[in-house]
Amino acid sequence: MRPKLFPMVLAALAALPGLPAVAQTVPASQTQESAVEDPVARWQADPTTEFSGAEVDLAAFQWVARPVIVFANSDADPAFQDQMTLLRARPEALVERDIVVITDTDPANPSEVRRKLRPRGFMLALLGKDGDIKLRKPLPWDVRELTRVIDKMPMRQREMNQRPLHD
Repeated sequence: MRPKLFPMVLAALAALPGLPAVAQTVPASQTQESAVEDPVARWQADPTTEFSGAEVDLAAFQWVARPVIVFANSDADPAFQDQMTLLRARPEALVERDIVVITDTDPANPSEVRRKLRPRGFMLALLGKDGDIKLRKPLPWDVRELTRVIDKMPMRQREMNQRPLHD
């Protein structure tokens, strides 16, 4: 259920005869925000989680993760399938670099992510932790190529220099 619909559904339930007690039993603490799980918290709990563009706000990941967004006009697009296979083949490299994978294969219902980046067909986009677009590619990219670009970024260089040598 969409979070914006939650209060309207409660109001509709309260208006039905014989159901006001059910609608009133929902705790006041269950607001629109708590009804939907926070994508950043989900990603932090499991950094291999893949998200749909419709369920994330890119601003929430700013200074937390590097979004890699894979766009296509359909999840059946061969380039999309190839890209996802490449990303799923090396999850440890993505986790090490704080990469969150976001997909958007529904141009008929454009997400905020799609409206912001305006892809045409297949596109791979890499955003930095600062939220700026660092890379756009019209073809699938191997994780090795992607990590080389990230490892050259100043913020990533600082992360590698500040990392303890032994755990």
